[in-house]
Amino acid sequence: MTEQSKRLRSTTVLGVIHKGEAALGGDGQATLDKTVMKSTVRKVRTLRDGQIVAGFAGSTADALSLFEKFEEKLQSYQGNLQRAAVELAKEWRKDKFLQKLEALLAVVDQDECFLISGQGDVIEPDDQIVSIGSGSPYALAAARALKQEAPHLSAREIVDRSLRIAADICIYTNDHITILDAVPKTASR
Repeated sequence: MTEQSKRLRSTTVLGVIHKGEAALGGDGQATLDKTVMKSTVRKVRTLRDGQIVAGFAGSTADALSLFEKFEEKLQSYQGNLQRAAVELAKEWRKDKFLQKLEALLAVVDQDECFLISGQGDVIEPDDQIVSIGSGSPYALAAARALKQEAPHLSAREIVDRSLRIAADICIYTNDHITILDAVPKTASR
């Protein structure tokens, strides 16, 4: 296992769009190899006056650099999430400095969600559920089941319950969860 894959697996971030709502959350565990270094890390943040929520898996310093770059792209493309995601991925893949960054981004707004990677990937999931990190498969499976079997739940509730399920299974994920909601474009703060 490479050094990069060790870092990228050590978290869980999940975003869900459901019933006109969008929420993205992440656990709080920071792991260095096999040691828990901190349990209250905040891996999600709002962008564009709360209209977009982004979360990261990987190196914190690298993720902060990517958040800044992504905010620049959002500004350049007037908040167009898809265009900003594609342009960030293109630059990330080509730029010698950015290529060294070890992180993944998950981004959501009221209408779209994307996974963005340094390999140039911009993936828009078919089911409007995006998940990254080591607990990703567990959180994704739980969110899919909850969205289908408990459609009365809000996006926020689906994210919360799914992350807690992942925390019960994945040793690199804890239950100190931060969840942020994306506000509609017309209701920005």
